[in-house]
Amino acid sequence: DVDVAEDRGQFSDLMKELEIPYPRYGVAETADEALVVANEVGYPVLVRPSYVLGGQGMKIVINDEELEQAVINLLGDMPGNRVLIDHFLDRAEEAESDSICDGDDVHIIGMMEHIEPAGIHSGDSSAVLPPFSLSENVQQQMREYSHKICHALNVKGLLNIQFAIKQEKVYVIEANPRASRTVPFICKAYQVPY
Repeated sequence: DVDVAEDRGQFSDLMKELEIPYPRYGVAETADEALVVANEVGYPVLVRPSYVLGGQGMKIVINDEELEQAVINLLGDMPGNRVLIDHFLDRAEEAESDSICDGDDVHIIGMMEHIEPAGIHSGDSSAVLPPFSLSENVQQQMREYSHKICHALNVKGLLNIQFAIKQEKVYVIEANPRASRTVPFICKAYQVPY
């Protein structure tokens, strides 16, 4: 289940099965493959290596030349890795949820709205708890997707999900079945020792 969450291909397949929106994506192992994928999903694209934390190597590119250089740099720095290419939802808002699940019951311990737009890595952005401008419709979609993903990944413990919101539609960027950097802040804010 952890591998499904970390592997972009498997995770996107799971989102499709659960009927949860996610950005169009593809995976490449060479610059030539990356060009094909990027032109299928449409520019701008977000390029990043698999299995890294903290946005390492992540870059937004807008054309074939930038993409080719980004992929060559990534594969040079991390030989044998695969490159993830996602359609970048330009001018989208970002939000996230942290949940705790015992295998049956899902409790959302906090939903945060980012101040910076989607595309600024969550480790470099500010977030507000609770959300300050997300509609009830958007928050309901976030709750629904959090429950579906918790159960689909058989989570027993913590789950962090990052969302992009564009025109009232919520897309799942990624889900991390582990403690996230935001859990301690939620605990302090709500004075509950999750």
